[in-house]
Amino acid sequence: MRPADILRFARDAATGYPLRTTLSVLAMAIGVAAVVLLTALGDGARRYVVGQFSSLGTNLVIVLPGRTGTGGFNPATAITSTPRDLTIADAQALLRAPAVRRVGPLAVGTSEISAGGRLREVMVAGANRDFFAIRNFELAQGEALPDDDWQRAAPVAVIGAKVQEELFGREPALGRLVRVGDRRLRVIGILRPTGQGLGMNTDELVVVPVALAQAMFNSNTLFRILVEARSREAIPAASTQTLEILKQRHRGEEDVTVITQDAVLATFDKLLGALTLAVAGIAAISLAVAGILVMNVMLVAVTQRTGEIGLLKALGAPARTIRLAFLTEAAMLSASGALVGYGLGEAGAFALRQLFPVFPAYPPDWAVIAGLLTALSTGLLFGFLPARRAARLDPVQALMRH
Repeated sequence: MRPADILRFARDAATGYPLRTTLSVLAMAIGVAAVVLLTALGDGARRYVVGQFSSLGTNLVIVLPGRTGTGGFNPATAITSTPRDLTIADAQALLRAPAVRRVGPLAVGTSEISAGGRLREVMVAGANRDFFAIRNFELAQGEALPDDDWQRAAPVAVIGAKVQEELFGREPALGRLVRVGDRRLRVIGILRPTGQGLGMNTDELVVVPVALAQAMFNSNTLFRILVEARSREAIPAASTQTLEILKQRHRGEEDVTVITQDAVLATFDKLLGALTLAVAGIAAISLAVAGILVMNVMLVAVTQRTGEIGLLKALGAPARTIRLAFLTEAAMLSASGALVGYGLGEAGAFALRQLFPVFPAYPPDWAVIAGLLTALSTGLLFGFLPARRAARLDPVQALMRH
């Protein structure tokens, strides 16, 4: 038999039993679609988290009050009681480090903001002018906080886009007075709308001078100090110098935790990468199930086509040709199912991206290639036993049974 004859034989065998063929293709398609869709979810989660941390700024070193153990950064212990608080003077001292470009002290709390009889609760961030550059905050109107003494509590505020809309509507907000807690502040800037990011919605944020925030919340400690290194290569030096300066200021005690943005990103990237591999492995189990179904279908096909196999062998077809014909049919079923499954998986990932635009649910190339190759190899592997059985049939007995 020529290759074209073998392909025709396999095609006729598949189309001769449409229900059986459809079920086999569907089983394989579900397995491949599961691999594509689940890896798109896993890799999308990884890209989303990495993107969110990257949006915090570039070349960041983050200083937390309190000492976290050698196990690394733990969100549960991020807010700790410390023997010595992080102060504004500590943040200013970090500017002496050669590897540091900018420093942004941060004090955080919640308060009420009111203007023109309208009132709502907001998150208040005490910061400085450099904080805006470090966090990549863009202004839609006005200007950032004044670049003066960090210890000076100037009565000014920069408000988020949603705060501006809810308090002032279509009226201009720049230069207007608002009451935040028990303080009257003048609005000097409005942030560009950006939305939710890592638990902080900047559209609902009010940024005031750090000393003013500490006075409002009756606290001398800082929530965080954000340090921007001069370059990506300078991050380790900035981290070391930051820790050394604070250790000297705190009488030789290492009572702060210094983490780098790269370290956090690498940890999340590794964890979510492992999660993607795990869900891909779980989804691949369905491909094994589909392969078993293909084997059962092919065994039934051998039984149903016993007479045809006997006739071919009687006409001189070698065992290799019979085996190749049945393996070709198994490959056709697996390849068809793999392509249909790939289309379904891509359609599901596209639907996810439409429903959740911020979630980059794109299946990784390695998962798509692995899914398609696994589907094809599974079909061939489980199709080998029926093909070998067909090739071993005795032509006389096969014709008699027919």
